[in-house]
Amino acid sequence: MAIYRNTFPKVNADLLLAYVGMETDLIFNRGVDLPGFASYPLLETTEGRELLEGYLKDMIALGSEMGAGVILESPTWVANRDRAAALGYTRNSLKDLNQQAVAMMAEMRAAHGDVPTVISANLGPRDDAYTPEAQMSPQDAERYHSEQISALADTAVDVISGYTLAYPAEAIGIVRAARRSGLPVVISFTVETDGKLPTGSSLEDAILQVDAATNGYAAYFMINCAHPDHFRTVLEDRPWMQRVRGIIANASKCSHAELDEAEELDAGDPTELAQQLSEIRHTFPHIMVLGGCCGTDMRHMSKIANISGSISA
Repeated sequence: MAIYRNTFPKVNADLLLAYVGMETDLIFNRGVDLPGFASYPLLETTEGRELLEGYLKDMIALGSEMGAGVILESPTWVANRDRAAALGYTRNSLKDLNQQAVAMMAEMRAAHGDVPTVISANLGPRDDAYTPEAQMSPQDAERYHSEQISALADTAVDVISGYTLAYPAEAIGIVRAARRSGLPVVISFTVETDGKLPTGSSLEDAILQVDAATNGYAAYFMINCAHPDHFRTVLEDRPWMQRVRGIIANASKCSHAELDEAEELDAGDPTELAQQLSEIRHTFPHIMVLGGCCGTDMRHMSKIANISGSISA
């Protein structure tokens, strides 16, 4: 198996910051209605685009302040056919919005060329991330996700990032679709409070299955949409762990089921979260990507950058 055949874009930074908590921040902290948890429709209005650009500017500013690199994540996590159909989007309009998202990010990077910046096209699962009703085969997942990935292949995107994935077969399909389009790809699994994927697979087994089925094409793997308390005990000093290069953590220690039922945002403790991520990175110094997922905002990102960035200094 040829590990790292398709490497991550080279950036001059020891720490890369990534933020994917925008939707919960918009809904709970800013009072923005996001039907279907979709943020890409904001591209269609001046006010919405300004909101999206604000997050990008904040991340670039944080990277500049801390001397860290930044991964800009596109607002396209649910910009796939099935989830978009419920909101009235056609295949052509969806393609256009995916491409608009990356164009916006490319403009932002060009305006701030002094900060090492990676443009990531953010892909989510076809079904609910926590309780997928029907699991696709790798072949079906490749066909399904190829539609969004092929639209993104004609942009300035640097890497495809599959986030909040719940089972290996869908991840395999995403990796194969990215490979077909000649794009680097990162796979991020979510886990429950027991450190296992929502479908019951261990993190180790999921990573090994994806690598075995794709000849190790993914640049690396990550964990997202979970609190460090949920997965710290399953991180081991074993070969598979070398494939885990990023942690994008939730602010809350609640389970996915509890978060789905919550009427108020649980922002947790930004300092404690940053310290926990720093400890994980100290134990596994090959981890290069840290950031915030559900319930986090720039307070959390600033703490993560400050505390974890000291390891790189």
